[in-house]
Parts: sequence; C-alpha cells; structure tokens
Amino acid sequence: MPHSTPHALAVDDDKNFLSALEDLAEAAGFETTTVTSLEAAKEEFSKNIPDVILMDLVLPDGSGFELLNDLDSAAASTEVILITGHASVDNAVEALRFGVTDFLLKPIDVERLRHILIDIARSRESRAQIEAIEEEVRRFGRFGPLLGSSPAMQRVYRLVSRVAPTDATVLITGESGTGKDLVAQTVHRLSRRHKGEFLPLNCGAISPTLIESELFGHEKGSFTGAQKRHQGYFERANGGTLFLDEITEMPMELQVKLLRVLETGRIMRIGGDREIDSDVRVITATNRRPEDAVKDGKLREDLLYRLQVFPIHLPPLRHRGRDLEHLAEHFLQVLNKGDSTDKELAAEGFAKLRQHSWPGNVRELKNVVHRAFIMADDTIGPDEIPLELQGNEEVTDGPSIRVPIGSTIAEAERKLIMATLDEHGGDKKESAEVLGISLKTLYNRLNAYKEQDSDSAA
Repeated sequence: MPHSTPHALAVDDDKNFLSALEDLAEAAGFETTTVTSLEAAKEEFSKNIPDVILMDLVLPDGSGFELLNDLDSAAASTEVILITGHASVDNAVEALRFGVTDFLLKPIDVERLRHILIDIARSRESRAQIEAIEEEVRRFGRFGPLLGSSPAMQRVYRLVSRVAPTDATVLITGESGTGKDLVAQTVHRLSRRHKGEFLPLNCGAISPTLIESELFGHEKGSFTGAQKRHQGYFERANGGTLFLDEITEMPMELQVKLLRVLETGRIMRIGGDREIDSDVRVITATNRRPEDAVKDGKLREDLLYRLQVFPIHLPPLRHRGRDLEHLAEHFLQVLNKGDSTDKELAAEGFAKLRQHSWPGNVRELKNVVHRAFIMADDTIGPDEIPLELQGNEEVTDGPSIRVPIGSTIAEAERKLIMATLDEHGGDKKESAEVLGISLKTLYNRLNAYKEQDSDSAA
C-alpha cells in the first residue's frame, strides 16, 4: 500500500547544524526542508504542513515558541521537537504547555533523535494505513484480510485500529476458527513494525522438549543433537512481531521464562552465557477463557496480566448476522477465480447455511463452501450443501432460550435481553450491538426491569 513520504521542517540559524539535522531526518525517511529564521519557517509552514518540526528555540528574529503559538487546528498532528543550547525551567514548562514531542539540549544526543524520528515516521505510516483500511470497511465491509460489517466485527476493527500503532502486548481470544491469526496479522500490518518479520508459532503443535529451543534458540553442543547454533523465534522476529497461538499449551516452566523476557526485553539461548537484546512485539491467542486456564493450572496468572495489556475477543460466526452470507460469497468468488468458473449460491443454499450453528466458525464455513463448490455444476442449492448440514432446521443459532407459548412480547424480549447479557459476560455495549439496539435503549429496558422488580417486591 503506497504512502507519501513524511515531511520534516528543520529551523536553525547555524547552517552546519542545520545540514546535520537534514541528513539525520532524511536517513530516518523524511523529505526535509531547511530554513534559518522564524519568518522563513512561518512562510514555509503556510505552504506545506510538515509531519515534524525540528526547531531551535532561539532564532535571530524571535523565539521558536512564537511559531508554536501560531499553529492552528490544521497542524494538530504535527510533532514538534525543540532544540536549544540555553535550557531553563521556564522553557521546559513552556514546552510542556505547548505539548511538544521532545525537548533536546545542544549538543544533541544523535542516537536519541534518530530513534525519535524513526518512531514518528513509523507512526505516521501506521495512521495512513489505518485510514486507508477504515475506508475499505466503509465501502466494502472488509478490514484488511478480515471480512464482515456486523456490529460485533466493527467493534473488533475499532480495537485493532487503536492498539496497532502501539507496542502493547495483545491477547486475542475466541472460539476455534474465528480468525485469531488474521487479527494478529492485521495488528502487525498496521503497526510501526510492519516492515519487520511476522512469525507465528503454535505452542500446542511443538513438543514441550523443543519449544524452548524454538523460542530462544540454542548454542552448538548445548544438548544432544545441537550440532550448530540455532536462532530462535525471538531473535528472528527482532524488530517485528511474534504471534504465539494457543498460549495456554505452553509448558508452565517456560511461561516463567517468557514472562521474564517480556519484562526485561532480553533473551538467552539454551547453553548461552550472555543475554541478547530482543526488540519484539508479542501477540498471543487462545480459544480458552483465560481466567479458566489460570484456574485449571494451564496459564500463570502473572503472565496473563502481562499478556492481556490489550485484550481483543473475536465473536463466533453465529453472532455475526449477515456476515455469514458475505463470507460465503467471498469464499465462492475465490474458488470461481481459481477455477475460471462462475458458480452461484442459490437463495435455498443460503437458507440451508443459515440453519447451521457453525461450531467450527469461519474455518468450517470455508470448508463447507469448498465442498459445495466441488459438488455443484452451476448453482449451489440445498442438495449441494454437505450432508451433515441437511435436515438441520432445528439447530439453534448458538445458545438459546425457551419462551412458553402464551408469553407476552415484553416477557420474551426481557428473556432475550437478559440471556444475551449473560452470554456476553454483562458487557452492555457488545450486547446492544448483537441485539441490534442502541446502548441507550438497552439501559432504558434494564431500568424498566429494575422498576418492575421493585414493584413486585413491594
């Protein structure tokens, strides 16, 4: 996805220092304009709003604070780095008042400034990517590789947009087949680390005796069969993202070491005698309830706190409404394109799909559509839908409630609302989205139920 080059404006009356700033900014990926006075900076700013300003505080024709005072709402996203050889408490307080990104003293710490500029460039690129993908959601009902426009998925997209530009650890929960791996990939793609490696590791698919070596690597001769040095996932993912799927399957003794790596940012190969810096973002996933995994002794509680800095829960397919049809159409289009065919899903075929509860979620739907595609000539109807879905009209759409005949609409509505709240752990916002009502309406109903219960008790 192409993006325009970020722009930096450097302001300093020392031409040698200004040239050094220009080289540093361009090495960090910025297209840079240099000026030597406050007046020239204001003129340049009126023509082109930069992504970052590198500015000396003391200029021949005024103070750098004058330019900051002139910035309007159009420049709200512009980062400002003030540089001065005359530090004072008043200047530092004033810089804070203006919300500058950083306040550097001459002679500057070149390495620190380089890292600041790289972070700004990456953040700016991440924001541009998120804006482009959010436009995809509005137009096509898709968020990168994720498909669906249901309220439940819209909530997932909002969470991904929030957390992706940060370096926070993310814990993705949800039933098997809901697409946890795609969410992890999307977080990486929209992060500042998107040019680095994205390495997935399924903790349940590797022998407990090998997983430590896979994660942290080993030195030659450190154990039988270690014939050469091996770099683990943490080393190979340096500067990128490591996705640990089925984290609750990781041996407990290894969870202690993982927690230490997350806390210190350093690893040690098996058989090694020195620690290695590790700049890796960790995303984890599980199809268990994390709290249950802790109770069952499958996950350390202290590790859970460290992993779920930002939790994202994926809804099951049965809670995603018409996303079922959109996903089925998408999978069919992919198959048609691959085989140069033009098969269609008939309305009766869709009806048969809607009668299933989809315990395997999106993964199950994809396989069912593939089998139906193979069975069909031109049109996929009920006869082409795999046999295990046939005659399934009585299958409920996930957890269900019983409403006795003779109940009033109000009584049935109350049962549905309370059951939905219980299914979603009391989360009112999520429950309102699933029910298709506003949060205000849900609160009004709950308040009315409280009043009814109070009157009954009286």
